Amino acid sequence: MSFQDTAFGRYVGVVNRSMDRMRGSRLFGPLIGRYITVVSYTGRRSGRTFSTPVGYKRTGDVVTIKVMVADAKNWWRNFTGDGGPLTLDLPGGPVTGQAVAKRVGKNRVNVTVAL
Repeated sequence: MSFQDTAFGRYVGVVNRSMDRMRGSRLFGPLIGRYITVVSYTGRRSGRTFSTPVGYKRTGDVVTIKVMVADAKNWWRNFTGDGGPLTLDLPGGPVTGQAVAKRVGKNRVNVTVAL
């Protein structure tokens, strides 16, 4: 059974689609865009392109993504070790950066992106 087939996985899918729609709205988009972005990356093993909404904080040319309940998510694993490239859909347009994932506690990971 895959993560998407679980009740929690279906819930996460609904929340992600809702956040993505709200980011694109004229009313909520400017506010939500300061805290939510879409990460796009190529899977290390599959070679497929994936996109997922995530919360972020930007400080200059560094973006930090805090992954909560990290053990239930897979996307961040593409950025372990030396990391890898990804694209963030930030206000002002898409930007590319080098992301590195690091465990910071039990079931928590920070993905740091150098733009």
